[in-house]
Amino acid sequence: MLARSQALDMAAANLANAGTAGYRAERDEFRSVLLGPEALDSELDATLNNFGVLGGSRLDLGQGAVTPTGNPLDLAIQGDGFFAIQTKQGVRYTRDGQFERAQDGSLTTQGGEPVLDGKQQPIRIPAGEIGVGADGAVSVNGAIAGKIALVGFASGDALTAEGSNRYAATAGVKPVAASGSIHQGALEASNQNVVEGSLQLVLMQRQAEMMQKAVAMFSNDLDRTASEDLPRVP
Repeated sequence: MLARSQALDMAAANLANAGTAGYRAERDEFRSVLLGPEALDSELDATLNNFGVLGGSRLDLGQGAVTPTGNPLDLAIQGDGFFAIQTKQGVRYTRDGQFERAQDGSLTTQGGEPVLDGKQQPIRIPAGEIGVGADGAVSVNGAIAGKIALVGFASGDALTAEGSNRYAATAGVKPVAASGSIHQGALEASNQNVVEGSLQLVLMQRQAEMMQKAVAMFSNDLDRTASEDLPRVP
């Protein structure tokens, strides 16, 4: 019941963020109740191992839909990669490319957090017509002003979600150069399909309710045994 309740919370969070730009859905992972090389030697252990418990979650790094916006500072990633941004908590990673030019010329998120280049330095953009190439190169009136870092991770296990579309690298994990490309004047939507997410939410809710009923039945049986059968034991 606990595993299904946790999976239900995860499905609800995925569906709630289906409209969040750059959101990466979380997928649940289940493992056997018992672990170890001797787990299958016992018939009882083998039976128990047929039931899974929630082992955790990992980010789904699949692609979201890319939608044109016409804003030159809206950037979408096609394929592998994340933008690196400087936050109060340190360097964080996002697929949300809704950027803007701050008063000091820095390229920032809408929250004012600097977008970083390959040397983890803020990018300064002079006034003028802005162009962003597929490799992240930023030009103003045809002159190169900087290059946006596009970094990748081997799997969703290397990232931990912080909020709706911000991610921190797992301890000891360092990003590598990504193979994706940047599309200027567009944003990437969440990679959570609304229909699929709704069906998953209903499924998890029904399974959690079934487990709750099963626990209630066991509890009632134990109460009846304690109140009716145990008093008759000589």
